Amino acid sequence: MEIRVTDFAGEVHALKAIDGWRVMEVIRDWGLPIKAECGGACACGTCHVYVDPQWVDKLPPPTDEEMDQLDQIYAVQENSRLSCQILTAQELDGLELQLAPGSEVDG
Repeated sequence: MEIRVTDFAGEVHALKAIDGWRVMEVIRDWGLPIKAECGGACACGTCHVYVDPQWVDKLPPPTDEEMDQLDQIYAVQENSRLSCQILTAQELDGLELQLAPGSEVDG
């Protein structure tokens, strides 16, 4: 399967993914500039992404813990998610995301 991620420069990257991995891990492991400070513990919000509207309803709803983190970060939209809380699966083949402000790597 693959996910499609738009970076901060507007470039779209098609990233191969393995079932069951966190989307944040896929983005990071392919070398895209995502901060992801807490490493997937849903404790920081620095893996914030915007989910393409056609995919929003295909994802499991965010947990209360994820919603709490989203309430504390910058530039949240209705399609905001934490990429550490989305697991890859065959039914998400082609998932489209955009890196959100605040998830960029410093420096």
